[in-house]
Amino acid sequence: MRIVFFGTPELAIPSLESLIAVHDIVSVVCQPDKPVGRKKKLQAPPVKVWAEERNIPVVQPTKLNDGTFEEWLKSQEPDVCALVAYGRLLKQSLLDVPTHGFINMHPSLLPLYRGPSPIQTAVLNGDTITGVSIMKLDSGMDTGDVLMQETVPLPLEATSEDMNAQLSALGADMMLKSLEAIEAGEAYFTPQDESLTTHTRMFIKQDGAINWDCTAEYLYNQVRALVPWPVAYFRYNEQPMRVHTCAVIEEIVNEAPGTIIRIEDHQLIVSTGKSALAIRVIQAPGKKAMPIADYQRGNPFTVGTTLENG
Repeated sequence: MRIVFFGTPELAIPSLESLIAVHDIVSVVCQPDKPVGRKKKLQAPPVKVWAEERNIPVVQPTKLNDGTFEEWLKSQEPDVCALVAYGRLLKQSLLDVPTHGFINMHPSLLPLYRGPSPIQTAVLNGDTITGVSIMKLDSGMDTGDVLMQETVPLPLEATSEDMNAQLSALGADMMLKSLEAIEAGEAYFTPQDESLTTHTRMFIKQDGAINWDCTAEYLYNQVRALVPWPVAYFRYNEQPMRVHTCAVIEEIVNEAPGTIIRIEDHQLIVSTGKSALAIRVIQAPGKKAMPIADYQRGNPFTVGTTLENG
């Protein structure tokens, strides 16, 4: 089939790779380049980089609803549009352009976790099961009828980065199977149960701020959820210290939340609102992430010190 692919981040690339091996990807649509870093240098999204390396035409519209983009899409004559984490809502007139509509891969068990951050939200909530849904887009936010859905375990040690890799690979396989079913006329769509709907929001840098009054379990999930971005952090000597790896220590604590209870070879034990948190990999400003044992050799923490909230 002739496919116009819509996607922007790394999550979308496995689906693009699987589809191009079987179908005709005539063009790729992604969001515009964005400024990053202190110098605000423009950086191309991962999907654009991938497509240009393979000489696939890339379009990055800033406006979707002035008629120009719709006419361009019609000129591509797509049988179907495949969408993975494009990041913008599309109006119905665009959705009606391809013969078989827009087919979307969403990394959650819809209608759970509609919106922009399903993986991070599932990890933050401490879920033990997650999955991927393939659905037909409508004009709502992830409200379309579902064609295919698969569940996978969400291990308690997994980070958002881990699950992003796993679910993008699973979604790529499901997307390919879904388009095969559509092409064969064997696709059957099921409406979502609106009574089970939950929503997610876009995470921001401030979501990484650790509050030591929270339970160790919550902080552990916060750290896992915010890898690789924005990364959870507390403050020490008025400087942000990022936490990349930690663990829950189930013990009764009497010290004020944020107090360093003890220091072991490979971890810093800190009191929380309930139980203790063992910090194992840390990142000081301007430095690389490193194990606590390595950090202690140059800038040692001391027992009894109270770490500040982020």
